[in-house]
Amino acid sequence: MTASPKSKSRPKAPARAFPTLALESLLVQSSGGPVCGVDEAGRGPWAGPVSAAAVILNPNDLPAGIDDSKALTAARREALEIEIKARAVAWGVGFASVEEIAELNILHATGLAMCRAIEALGVQPVAALVDGNYRFKLPCDVQTVVGGDGLSLSIGAASILAKTARDRLMVELDGVYPGYGFASHKGYNAPIHQEALKALGPCPAHRRAWAPIRALLEG
Repeated sequence: MTASPKSKSRPKAPARAFPTLALESLLVQSSGGPVCGVDEAGRGPWAGPVSAAAVILNPNDLPAGIDDSKALTAARREALEIEIKARAVAWGVGFASVEEIAELNILHATGLAMCRAIEALGVQPVAALVDGNYRFKLPCDVQTVVGGDGLSLSIGAASILAKTARDRLMVELDGVYPGYGFASHKGYNAPIHQEALKALGPCPAHRRAWAPIRALLEG
């Protein structure tokens, strides 16, 4: 009688860390004033503006479940948007238009949207935690955080507000320019979007400097 081989246990994946206010606390101590989190949405789509949001959270009144917007369902983002706006010390949202993206390029247009978001805050911060590794010129000191929307609660909150604001605008654009499916894909590359562009050509909401759109115009 042979002994059955022992089953090998698979190593468990490390538990995912959730965002905290640790980075905010350190920056508040070093800067001596309010700190906001800043993030953008919509740098990659073929159509629509780029959006950004800035949020100063109240550490004593935090909505539960703030996370990177990409890790949340649309319904959860929308629910958290309401809570963040109601309970944050201050929040602001800014956009840069398709025309500004064409004039400035997407990187500088993103910085413009971030400036507008910070300027819309009811309380002006002395420093900002910004998702990514690019140090934008903003109306306050900047500390970049790679993967910040999954590390900082303030950046995570900003990612939610930027995403929900832009998604809402793309649904509105779907009514202005029907046939492209903006309400579903929000201007990103998708088969339905490609087919609509082939059939209808680009509309004023499209980023005509983008290679796929330019190819259609030239072809």
